[in-house]
Amino acid sequence: MKHILALAPAIALASAASILPHQTTTLVPTPSATKHSIVRSCIAYGVVCLNQYTANLPYPFYRASPNGTVVPTYGDTEVPGDASWQRVSTADFIVFDETRAKLVLGDSPSIEFMFSVSPHILHESPVFVPGLNRIYFSQLSTSLPQYIIDLNQTPPTLSEFLADPPIYAPNGGFYHNRTIYYSVAGSNESISGRGEQRPGIVTLDPATNKSTTLLNNYYGLTFTDCDDLIIDPGTGFVWFTVPYYSWWLGLSDIPPQLKSATYRFDPTTGLTVIANDEMRSPNGIALSPDRRHIYITDTEAAGFSAPISLDVASPGKAGILYNGTGKRAIYKFDLVDGGRAIVNKRPIYYDAIGSVPDGLKVARNGYVVTATGNGLSVMDEYGDMIVRVQTNFTVNNFVWTDAGGYREVWLVGQGGVARLKWGLQGQEAV
Repeated sequence: MKHILALAPAIALASAASILPHQTTTLVPTPSATKHSIVRSCIAYGVVCLNQYTANLPYPFYRASPNGTVVPTYGDTEVPGDASWQRVSTADFIVFDETRAKLVLGDSPSIEFMFSVSPHILHESPVFVPGLNRIYFSQLSTSLPQYIIDLNQTPPTLSEFLADPPIYAPNGGFYHNRTIYYSVAGSNESISGRGEQRPGIVTLDPATNKSTTLLNNYYGLTFTDCDDLIIDPGTGFVWFTVPYYSWWLGLSDIPPQLKSATYRFDPTTGLTVIANDEMRSPNGIALSPDRRHIYITDTEAAGFSAPISLDVASPGKAGILYNGTGKRAIYKFDLVDGGRAIVNKRPIYYDAIGSVPDGLKVARNGYVVTATGNGLSVMDEYGDMIVRVQTNFTVNNFVWTDAGGYREVWLVGQGGVARLKWGLQGQEAV
């Protein structure tokens, strides 16, 4: 499915071409799907397996390059001479490594469209609160209300909520010690009323709905856009990424004052330290279960042509443009110096299946999962692709709940919210 990149202020980075109720596709063998075909049915309904990672496609295969606003994804590849290829764009699950995929998917995987939300707005920061059995998630727009999915209801319900005081444009979320930590992207006096919010780190007590600002500056300078964050349970440090997206999307009223970077924040002392400044658009961030590695995505491709130079802000029309030659990769770092530094940056995955690797999580077994384009991509810690999950809207982020022993995932994005049930366990929310 091709994905459209927005050019208007405060709307979607990559919105889906259509938003329709998702239906599981039942795939059965056909005369064209023989053992010699590129694609065949396998494992369960809605699942297809690819032959040898499709390393050798029939000539003359072709996939159009992104043109700045339209991003053709994996299923849009034209493959003549093999009728089985059409299954790639319609399958719920695409398998690259069948042996490991059986463990990821389980016996009866399913992806179900649950709620419709605006296709013109990014939906981010999904956080599961185990004590309340709720999911909180945000909308990156000039509207203050955010969303709650109540999993105590059958079926689950979707409603709006407003923190006290309101939180403008939370972009990343993380649950720790009965508290939701948000990396907030918005800085806009006309929206917040009294100009009280700048991008930074804000907490929300889900029991009282009270919010508290922990961090809103770096030695007096304003963060452009606090995008995503994690908390190291071993040290309590908050790691967060700062790209330029809020300025491009019109969510910030102050031009960039700092270079895009990844930071480490200590809530107990207030100390903030820059950890890495090598990325143009540091975005998703995740910690391995053994606390040995941190993964960070660079989504430079989405924003490569936006109105800003490499180091200096410039006026121009707000929005995001896409350049396929820009970085759209996941990088792996070693966490060292007692959890204070990240070193040995190396790429493990370059995203050519979706658009850019946005939301990022590490499963309980160390597998890396990222939201990109119309779904999720699952790989091992070295970047070897295992499974692709597909839905019918652009997925910005996702979160595990404790259902089935943390085997249920909720996906949020532009146009929709979906529920995934599979065998891959997420890390426990503590």
